[in-house]
Amino acid sequence: MTETASGSVARGGKRPRKGLKMKRIFTKPGVHPYDEIAWERRDVVMTNWRDGSINFEQRGVEFPEFWSVNAANIVTTKYFRGAVGTPQREWSLKQLVDRVVGVYTRTAVEHGYFAGDEDAEIFDHELKYALVHQIFAFNSPVWFNVGTKSPQQVSACFILSVDDQMESILEWYKEEGVIFKGGSGSGVNLSRIRSSKELLSSGGTASGPVSFMRGADASAGTIKSGGATRRAAKMVVLDVDHPDIEEFIETKAREEDKIRALRDAGFDMDLGGKDIVSVQYQNANNSVRVSDEFMRAVEKGGEFGLRARLTGEVIETVDARGLFRKMAKAAWECADPGVQYDDTINDWHTTPETGRITASNPCSEYVHLDNSSCNLASINLLKFLKDDNSFDVANFVKLTELIITAMDVSITFADFPTEKIGETTRAYRQLGIGYANLGALLMATGHAYDSDGGRAVAGAITSLMTGTSYRRSAELAGAVGPYDGYARNAEPHKRVMRKHAAANDNLRTIGSMDAKIHAEASRQWSECLRLGEKNGFRNAQASLLAPTGTIGLMMDCDTTGIEPDLALVKFKKLVGGGSMQIVNQTIPRALKQLGYLQEQIEAIVEYIAEHGHVVDAPGLRQEHYEVFDCAMGERAIAPMGHVRMMAATQPFLSGAISKTVNLPESATIDDIEQVYLEGWKLGLKALAVYRDNCKVGQPLSAGSGAKKDEAKDAAEVVPAEPEVKVIEVNRPTRRRMPNQRPSTTTRFTVGGAKGYMTASSYPDDGLGEVFLKMSKQGSTLAGVMDAFSVAISIGLQYGVPLETYMSKFVNMRFEPAGMTDDPDIRMATSVMDYIFRRLALDHLPYDERAALGIFSAAERAAQQRGEDPAALQETVDREALAQSAPIEAKPEDAQGEDRPGAAETQGGAAPASPSAMTLESHQRFTADAPLCMTCGTKMRPAGSCYVCEGCGSTSGCS
Repeated sequence: MTETASGSVARGGKRPRKGLKMKRIFTKPGVHPYDEIAWERRDVVMTNWRDGSINFEQRGVEFPEFWSVNAANIVTTKYFRGAVGTPQREWSLKQLVDRVVGVYTRTAVEHGYFAGDEDAEIFDHELKYALVHQIFAFNSPVWFNVGTKSPQQVSACFILSVDDQMESILEWYKEEGVIFKGGSGSGVNLSRIRSSKELLSSGGTASGPVSFMRGADASAGTIKSGGATRRAAKMVVLDVDHPDIEEFIETKAREEDKIRALRDAGFDMDLGGKDIVSVQYQNANNSVRVSDEFMRAVEKGGEFGLRARLTGEVIETVDARGLFRKMAKAAWECADPGVQYDDTINDWHTTPETGRITASNPCSEYVHLDNSSCNLASINLLKFLKDDNSFDVANFVKLTELIITAMDVSITFADFPTEKIGETTRAYRQLGIGYANLGALLMATGHAYDSDGGRAVAGAITSLMTGTSYRRSAELAGAVGPYDGYARNAEPHKRVMRKHAAANDNLRTIGSMDAKIHAEASRQWSECLRLGEKNGFRNAQASLLAPTGTIGLMMDCDTTGIEPDLALVKFKKLVGGGSMQIVNQTIPRALKQLGYLQEQIEAIVEYIAEHGHVVDAPGLRQEHYEVFDCAMGERAIAPMGHVRMMAATQPFLSGAISKTVNLPESATIDDIEQVYLEGWKLGLKALAVYRDNCKVGQPLSAGSGAKKDEAKDAAEVVPAEPEVKVIEVNRPTRRRMPNQRPSTTTRFTVGGAKGYMTASSYPDDGLGEVFLKMSKQGSTLAGVMDAFSVAISIGLQYGVPLETYMSKFVNMRFEPAGMTDDPDIRMATSVMDYIFRRLALDHLPYDERAALGIFSAAERAAQQRGEDPAALQETVDREALAQSAPIEAKPEDAQGEDRPGAAETQGGAAPASPSAMTLESHQRFTADAPLCMTCGTKMRPAGSCYVCEGCGSTSGCS
């Protein structure tokens, strides 16, 4: 525990305050934390699949020997600063941690956080120990920016605001652009903008918020394509009582219908295609702010009033259930909109006297004041599981207060993208502590994710984390003062603290593990209320649950955020290069905890390694199957299992939870209605859903596509007596291939199946013939491939554009599928998918391939460097791929005198398969996840976003 003592110097004429007395957690007096670690040198070599071409190389980097190759690779490529090959380039984890922690410690000392120099040293040593031992991690902007000459941006989450004025709307466009340019995301509520059913002061009709969304969407898409390849991360919110709510709800679903129609008409509608830019509203997540009044009307089947923005009067009445049905139907069709429960959010709001909470960040975990930001940090829960399977409550408490202290210090020195955001954040000091590895912790201790016991453990840990955080915030208020806006919000803030404490009192414990955690949480909340009454609070917000994508990989976490495990089998990168398949290390520990003998454990693990699941594993009792349930696969956790876990932790969080509830493709609109309704009843703040294969941008299953077409065909009206007309048709003529023609033969492997493709062209260029060989001559497969080749060749010779074949066969799914041996095409969903991607790369110009979203490995690398892939040269500039923000030179730094020479070990020479790919290969299951634009491998879900396990890139969340 931390104490306070007099000792800080008065600043600005204010009375002296008490500085913090720090106590050691993991370190020893007189021993630097680095000195107790065995360090080793490695080479980080990132390659393009198996062809050996290198797109990043830094040799002799230094990491603790217990860090995985994957974690070291991600930190080296993403977080080390300075140009590769120069003395300024960071080459050791020590340098990175020193750069960041040094700024935190110096700032804390300068602003009177500590009682004395010894306390500052303890803070410095403990922070360094926790970071290098992967016990917690700051969010990515901290690692990118702190200690460099770049702006000291530490926040990953932003909320903007817009008023019903053209100047404000244009300012919104500008502010979003600045945030997107920096690689971050933001959210905004457009409900202040008057609807298209209201009049302007000039007498004309207003455009409405949905029309202004078009401009913002185009801006986001332009900045995305001009800077990075990933789509912009943004959230757009509209209140359910806005007169344009139906148009908002159906906006993206209507665009999906447009995509289908254009695709069927022959336009290139793949992600990244040139024709997809004609489709609007694709760069944002949409959410509806629903009120308790509306949800009660849905329950009762009553009517609900839509209100004018300027006067507040009801200008239209709608059927609540009908509107709710439209929300669920749109989400069933395209995953948007999500819901945010407005009254629940504002009932837990600590600063209502300043303003309501109207919006969120793109992933919906940060919900607070407009024009504000939040910096995040996440704890690796598995680090607190002792050998006897008990939870280390004491050290968890101490680490939480250390992290909260550091996070508050960061606001003191941080820079912000706009002045308004800076002013609000400094005045209210919002923090977002959270955790990762909950799913792994539950499995290791024998708790099923979807069980009362699992939810009790999760709730107790979350309560302890937030109770300790606010108790620490009250201590910081006593040392350096409460946040500037506390005085006017003191009563509502203390009311919310009492609500948290009451929820903790109502928490029902199941076993000894959660009972001990809950007992300490009760003590922390009691002390929090006592100190808060005396000192106030330093922070308006303390906790939330973020996706923890990249930093989860940095900490070698098996699971991210609040998520369960994705799969029981993963691939692990090896120090000597390559990778090997392993069963999750938590499984043997879980089996031992459940009482199985060593021989039984070995047999079960061997079965899991072969099959990827536990069903029918030898000796495993069926009542234990649920302990090993995962997010996808043979025994996928039911959608309501995810909702119930969110509900178990939500009362103990200042903010919300980044998590998408995944539903199978067979889910109905009723299922989504039930999820949204139960989310409200269970007290969640926000909820998003995703039904597999619901979006055209993802590969569609044959069944869903056929049903859609049948429904459309049935709706067509056929005349009773059709008029007979004679129509003359200009028929195409066949352009036969000459006897001698240039050709290329490609040997390929898809999912272990080998084949050969010979593609012949006309002498004046243009593909005219394709021959495919797979399996032995005379076999059924060989005959089918011969017939297919003839059909395609004849079509090409009759003038069918190759692009038309691309649009039909790219993304087609069937076995064999999976990894290929082609450096440009890492994954293929079928042999046909591979063949036509290869033909596109060989025979189509860059502009036409870009419209189809098909790029070579070199072109993807060029995009990441910000270069024009169309003008790509054959040589690869390796240094340009490095993270090159300049680092501040330190006088005592020898700048390269002790730099390593030849590496002692080789690491990261070949990318490992992400667990999503592993699950597919084991169970013939295809996960709906995008391919990473940095390295081309399939990403995996992380909260509401996706993260690449190969290189650490995310789809929008830091």
